[in-house]
Order: sequence, then C-alpha cells, then structure tokens
Amino acid sequence: MSPRPQPGREFVLTLSCPDRAGLVHAVTGYLVRHSGNILESQQFDDRLQDRFFMRVHFDVSHPGVSLEQLRLGFGPVAEAYRITWQLHDASTPTRTLIMVSKFGHCLNDLLFRQSTGALNIEIPAIVSNHRDFEPLARTYGIPFHHVPVTKETKVEAETRLLELVDELGIDLVVLARYMQILSDDLCKQLEGRAINIHHSFLPSFKGARPYVQAHQRGVKLVGATAHYVTSDLDEGPIIEQDVVRVSHSHTPDELVTLGRDVEARVLARAVEWHSESRVLVNGNCTVVFR
Repeated sequence: MSPRPQPGREFVLTLSCPDRAGLVHAVTGYLVRHSGNILESQQFDDRLQDRFFMRVHFDVSHPGVSLEQLRLGFGPVAEAYRITWQLHDASTPTRTLIMVSKFGHCLNDLLFRQSTGALNIEIPAIVSNHRDFEPLARTYGIPFHHVPVTKETKVEAETRLLELVDELGIDLVVLARYMQILSDDLCKQLEGRAINIHHSFLPSFKGARPYVQAHQRGVKLVGATAHYVTSDLDEGPIIEQDVVRVSHSHTPDELVTLGRDVEARVLARAVEWHSESRVLVNGNCTVVFR
C-alpha cells in the first residue's frame, strides 16, 4: 500500500477545458511559482470533443503555502484558459454515505476496506430502507439510519437523505445495492457525487432473478458496472467494469456468488478512484486516470 499523503503538503489538481496550446505550461508554471513539486501527472486529449483533461498530484516545499492560497492563485489561470477545476488536499478523506437494502456484500466489503486503510474515506452514516445491516453498522461503530421507503413516503425519505447529506457534510453517496429508484430531482442534486453498482446482465435480463435467467440462456460472462447516478436508470457515466468467465457447469447460485464478488471489487475500485480525484466526467463518459 502506498504511503498516505502528507496533510497540508500534498494536493491534487484536476481540470478540464477546451484544448489549446500552452495549457500544460500554464499549469506546471503556476505550480513552480508556488513551490510545487509534481509527484504524478496524467493528461488526456479528447480529440473528438477537442477537450483537455489533466490530473496533477504535487507537494509544496514552502510551509507557508496553503490550500486556500493555491486555490485563490489558480483562479486567474483557470479564467484565462476557461478551465473547470478542483483542488483538494490529497490527505483529506472523502466523507461517504453508504446506502444499502437487503444485499450486504458491497457494504461489507467497503466497510472492511475503509477500516484497514485501503480506502481513504470516512463513513459518517449508513442509510437503509431495511434494518438487516444495523448490527453490522454497529460492529464498525457507524451510525445507522433506517429510512423506510414506500410509494407514499418516497418524497419524505429522499428529503431525509438530503438532510443527512447536508448535516454530515457528505462528499459522496454510494448505492451499495440500494434497491430503490431515486427521483430525477434527487439524481440532479447528487450529480457527480453518487455512485451505483449493478450486475452486467442489464438490459438483457431485467427484473427478478436475473442470474437464473442468465443461467437458462447459458451466459459465459458474469460482470458488474459502477457508474455515476443520473436520472437515466443505470445509464450514467461508467467508472469501472469487470467480468469473470463462467461455464455450463456453474449453477445459478454459483453465478450469484461470482457476481457478488465482481460487484464488490468493481464498486470498491470506483469509490477508490473517485476519492483520489481520478475520475473526470466527459459528457456521458468518464476519463479515469488510474
């Protein structure tokens, strides 16, 4: 595991803008003028959209250079090049609220990874429309919020979720097999900061028992997709995907087990990359600096 970034010394700058000459020079020149030393730099030119993307992880040698000063000073550079950007202290954990229903494999995996330091996130709350995983939350010392959802209480439940997001200063909402469809309004309010996971059988095998349907059709691949939440159900910008090969010898239950393993791994990678500012949205797609 890589050493954790030094608080107040290491920062991550991400940006996107129309492509033009001099961009890299403008960014790196600004960092040099503020005692910045580049530790990692990645960039991507989307020639089809004529758009430039960049992620720079750097440290500063001068003790008097703060995050606020860096942000303030970069403003004129961003304005000159029409840059959309974010600048974060690389050590600051992403405050993450996890939502779950009755399948706990992704929740359990994220909790374990966070507890071992594999994910640089804080989890101030777990929200569920059922109480099944309240004991698990208690084991990790994380507040559990039971927010039931019915057709009559959906608006009230989503209002409560947004209250928690605001009260707890949440940066990221993770739908770890949360089996409720979010309203268009909620999706818009959480745009770019909510991640969902689903199995790879969509849209071929919809509804109940997708793994049984897949087994009956003799599928040879089981996989998962992690994506940002949008009002287009399960069609938001994709962050990560993975698959595992299966054969006629696997039973439906074995397919379920393999599928849950893939879902947990894919979601964990998506959360990790988002928390490290490695994911930039590019229209309906993403640029992922791995």
